[in-house]
This record gives sequence, structure tokens and C-alpha cells, in this order.
Amino acid sequence: MVETLSDLDGFDRKILDILAVEGRISVTELARRIGLSKSPTQARLKRLEDQGVIRGYRALYDPIRLGRDHVAFVEVKLSDTRERALAAFNDAVLLVPEIEQCHLIAGAFDYLLKVRTAGMPGYRAVLAEKISTLPHVAHTSTSVAMQAVKEEGVAPIAPGTGS
Repeated sequence: MVETLSDLDGFDRKILDILAVEGRISVTELARRIGLSKSPTQARLKRLEDQGVIRGYRALYDPIRLGRDHVAFVEVKLSDTRERALAAFNDAVLLVPEIEQCHLIAGAFDYLLKVRTAGMPGYRAVLAEKISTLPHVAHTSTSVAMQAVKEEGVAPIAPGTGS
């Protein structure tokens, strides 16, 4: 079982790096690119999937073309930060589809949320009706993104394979 990055060999790392940017690549092409035959490559893929290293494959869509062009980062301060309160907040956040990301952070605030909506009126509604009503929310502070410079970055796994 893979426990850490050091448990992956060079072939596994190359597989992960390639799939991170080309999720629809054929096993034959993947095998050619990493320098193995198809059968061992397929076995490695299955092992990485079975062990939960590869959690799935998905399509990346352009949210702007779908009318979801407003991105806000919301800092959230909770009134209670005991484990039960954090768990309640975490569970509730999962039910808000407009929240793309939620991170427990250290600093003046407890959480940082990335929220995507179809404009400022949509964001104001999400803030008022969903985020502000999450368990233990005491205070929020919003920063609106003016431009996404880098959103879909993928950190390389294999040394020297990043571009």
C-alpha cells in the first residue's frame, strides 16, 4: 500500500504526472511515454486506483462559458473552534455547491472559502442565505477576484517533469 510519496517508484510518478494533465490518454500511449509495455502499465494504473492514489477522472469545464464568472474568496471566523464545531461546519460546507474549495487555515480567520457564482447578486445571495447561516459562523470577510492568473496548476510528482 502506498503510504507516502517515497513509496512510489519512478514509473508510478510519471504515470501520475501524465494523467494529471492528460486524463484521457490511452493506456497504450501512456505505456509508450513512460517506457513500459501496456500490461505492466495497466497493472500499475489499477494498483494506484485500488490504493486510492488515483481517486478518479473528470472533465474540466470552463465556468465562465457557463455563466459562473464571479469568484470570491471568503475568510470565515467561527464562534467556536472545538472539534465538534469544526466538524459541523465542515459537514455543512459540503452541502453548498457554490463553495468550490474550503480550507481550514491558521491565522486571524479559521477558514478560507473559494466561492463561484453568476455575478455579484448571486454571490450576495449565497453569502447571506448559505455561508452566513453555516454552523458557528461569527464573521466573514470577502475578497473578489479580478482575474484568474493560474487556476488549474498541477504540481509535478516526478522530479524534473514539471514544465
